[in-house]
Amino acid sequence: MLQDVFSGFIKLHILYHAAQAPVYGLWLIEELSHHGYTLSPGTLYPTLHGLEEQGYLTSHREVIEGRQRRYYVITPTGEAALSEARRRLKELVDEVCGDAGCDAPDARNR
Repeated sequence: MLQDVFSGFIKLHILYHAAQAPVYGLWLIEELSHHGYTLSPGTLYPTLHGLEEQGYLTSHREVIEGRQRRYYVITPTGEAALSEARRRLKELVDEVCGDAGCDAPDARNR
């Protein structure tokens, strides 16, 4: 169950970063590790390919230092999904954490 929740968070991170600038797999693995996610290429790349198949990302290849690198960029469909996810995420945080915020003692002890 918790893994399913984290999978959704990871996808939101990917969409967010792909909206900021083109991203590639190794960079995403390193970036997500800063947020506590440990992903292998065997987990990340199917996620990226799935987001691309669903129309949220598009990709292109570039040769960098003699090696091909696949960059992913958010699509208009991905932008719309990210916008809706932000709205729902804010609503959820407001409900779960309340006005005092998630750092308030009563928000953690409900």
